[in-house]
Amino acid sequence: MKNNNGKRYTKEEKASIVKRMMPPNNETVGQLSNELGITEPTLYKWRKGARMAGNPTPGDGQSSEQWSSEDKFLVVMETFTMNSAQLAEYCRKKGLYKEQIEAWRVSCLNANGRESSQSKQLNQELKEEKKRARTLEKDLRKKEKALAEAAALLLLRKKAQAIWGDQEDE
Repeated sequence: MKNNNGKRYTKEEKASIVKRMMPPNNETVGQLSNELGITEPTLYKWRKGARMAGNPTPGDGQSSEQWSSEDKFLVVMETFTMNSAQLAEYCRKKGLYKEQIEAWRVSCLNANGRESSQSKQLNQELKEEKKRARTLEKDLRKKEKALAEAAALLLLRKKAQAIWGDQEDE
């Protein structure tokens, strides 16, 4: 990949720069762009490529609690098969806590369960709203019919008065 100076970067150089966007450094794209003279779109492209390869790259100076759910999920995936010692080493390197990763893991595992219960609740609410709408439409039709009947009676009354005159005067 060339930067605006026409320089090509090796895979190792790219990996080294992307690593700076990863925990524990979490350097921002703007900082790296200014420091290294690489355009921001290029750095974003490299970061996106690293994410696509399964690496959490939150960057932008965010603390671990501000990371996207995608980055948290990638950390959970990376650490899922690790034993305690490996996980402790990983946490030291990344500046994370085992408790954070465990909480993210639980959240990931429960994500679909919550979605299902929320979906059921939303479906129930939707059914109730549809029932309410049908009731309101039925009431509206009744009122429209009553109004039409009253208007017809009023019109007949006026016509009768025009034909036979006012009956109350006699």
